Amino acid sequence: MLCSPDLILQKNQALLNSWQSYRTSPSFDSFVELAVSINSFTEFLIDKGITALHHASHELEQVTLAFFSSDVTHPLPQDALDDLDGRLAALGRLVNLHASVASDLTERRHDLPQPGHDLLVNNVWLIGHNEAIWADLLAQLGYFGMQAEFVTWSQSLPESTGAFPLLLLDLSSLPETEWNERIQMLRQRFAMGQLICLGVRSDFEQLQQALRGGCDHCLLEGTPSHAIVEHIMELNELHDQEAYRVLIVEDSKTASHLIRRTLEENQIISEIVNDPRQVLNALRQFNPDLILMDMYMPNCTGVEATRIIRQHNEFLSTPIVYLSGETNVALQVDAMRLGGEHFLTKPFNPVFLNAIVKSKIERYRSLRRTMYHDSLTGLLNHSSGKNTLDMVLAGVAQEGGFMSVVMMDIDHFKQVNDTYGHPVGDQVIRSLSWLLKQRLRKHDIICRYGGEEFLIGLPHTDTEQAFAIMDRIRQDFSHIRHPYRDGHFFATASGGIATYPLHETGDTLIKAADEALYQAKHGGRNCIHNDED
Repeated sequence: MLCSPDLILQKNQALLNSWQSYRTSPSFDSFVELAVSINSFTEFLIDKGITALHHASHELEQVTLAFFSSDVTHPLPQDALDDLDGRLAALGRLVNLHASVASDLTERRHDLPQPGHDLLVNNVWLIGHNEAIWADLLAQLGYFGMQAEFVTWSQSLPESTGAFPLLLLDLSSLPETEWNERIQMLRQRFAMGQLICLGVRSDFEQLQQALRGGCDHCLLEGTPSHAIVEHIMELNELHDQEAYRVLIVEDSKTASHLIRRTLEENQIISEIVNDPRQVLNALRQFNPDLILMDMYMPNCTGVEATRIIRQHNEFLSTPIVYLSGETNVALQVDAMRLGGEHFLTKPFNPVFLNAIVKSKIERYRSLRRTMYHDSLTGLLNHSSGKNTLDMVLAGVAQEGGFMSVVMMDIDHFKQVNDTYGHPVGDQVIRSLSWLLKQRLRKHDIICRYGGEEFLIGLPHTDTEQAFAIMDRIRQDFSHIRHPYRDGHFFATASGGIATYPLHETGDTLIKAADEALYQAKHGGRNCIHNDED
């Protein structure tokens, strides 16, 4: 995934500053700061999906944490210092390379992407022995703007495979004794690339060997082409995750600011409440992903505060992690039973605190995502799509701009299901959803409105612009070859466009776009109609 070149360079510089501070004043406290900084950088790379750098950073993190003990004296032995220094230098070189490539891609980014442009993964190389068995996959990747080529294990890859190459390795066509050497060689050569192993059995030893060798993901033997395409499409998504938000409920101002400083190392936003009686107001105003709750505070215990919070339905699922010097296991169990998610004892390990907080928030957000997104396509579902449209439209109206709304659906979809079966029909729906996600902008609204019908919101886009965008998507969708048994078939889609301010509300825009869609269907299908015609 692409991120700001300046941001990744800043993160790396902060890491180097922590290392310099330790070299200048080699104490346990300065080593803790270094460990937190390395952990923060590793988590940052995971969040951004920058796999190549993550490998180097994770190894550095593991080496550093091995010294994270009060039994280790400081400064570290010279051989350990030299090893850390070399790893930091190697990571820095990769960071500079990534920043340079990312800067070039950023300069080419357009607000309105064109087909096949600006993909993070646009060069795909499939390495195996038999091209015929992968012909369908290679063709499908081509439909979505990726240059997919097949080479055999005996052939040499070209010197350049693009900025962020993707290598698909058909390990089923290679003796297991060669796996480790081949994967390591490719990992070393294509440090900025993604390595995905195909044809791996659901077998512990095989998976261990592939992952240990340096591949990023394993797609198991029998994984269908559409699932492989879906995985690759996800690598191309450019969304930036909203910063995590933590409410700190802690009566000690010193302790609360120490916690805040620890969280800030991982770009986690926090709000502090020193009086637990103010926690409900803070929850409503700050809307946190997680609460860090002190166990003992004046006038109120953490357990009492948690019970009060859980009386409100909107906060029932918000995770709560207790912080306390309490080591009584029975009391800890009781606290967990009354609504807590985890129990951390003081003094806390800052690396462990960040890891616990992030894992709990990720699970919480994942659960919320299932509530607002369609399970088949990953797009917004009907209700969340309409709510998002109303919210975005309000902003556009305030700014006095245009907004186009499109209703789009797949032509003769019942016939597709009846002829080829519902699983194939589902794949046709996925194909259109992938195309929409790839071709539209980050701030555009894409919703699976129901069945084979999609609702699309294009803020700051007039009717003419919307028609040009959607008609190109319509044309490209009509050229996708959908595999079925030993052959393939084509499907088409139609769309209707309505634009604000001609229609002033979300409901009237949807109704007008739906009527325009009906006109497109009535006019022969496989076309885009706008309600102004």
